[in-house]
Amino acid sequence: MDLAGSHILNTTPEVVWAMLMDTDILARIVPGITTLEKTAENEYKAVAQVKMGPVNGSFSGGLTMQDIREGEGYTLNVQQNSKIGNANATVTIDLKPVENNQTELTFDGEAKLSGLLARTGNRVMSGVANSLTKQFFENFEEEIEGKGGKG
Repeated sequence: MDLAGSHILNTTPEVVWAMLMDTDILARIVPGITTLEKTAENEYKAVAQVKMGPVNGSFSGGLTMQDIREGEGYTLNVQQNSKIGNANATVTIDLKPVENNQTELTFDGEAKLSGLLARTGNRVMSGVANSLTKQFFENFEEEIEGKGGKG
């Protein structure tokens, strides 16, 4: 399943970068995350509860950041397991400054699903992924506004 898109955030790339590197902020803005803890340099343990349509489960696993380009982006490797199936994803995240102290966050990657998640079908799972992505960016914008992070 392909994962790709972009969104303009109303703050500078420096503020967006700092927020992406802060586990407390990520735990608040990533939909469904109940626990996010750093286990090593650029490695995290995550537990998420996802309930959306036919997809309902508790996922646990790891996140690893690689190819880190300070202030510009990184590659995120995600391994999440649950009773309803597993998800493995590799997503490249890039930050680009745009006018008026805004930042374009683009992401491009692929997720491999197994178990019930895979059998649910790409169309349903793509809809879930799109909903979670929309919720992530809404949460991100609220966090920026709450921080006064206009840059």
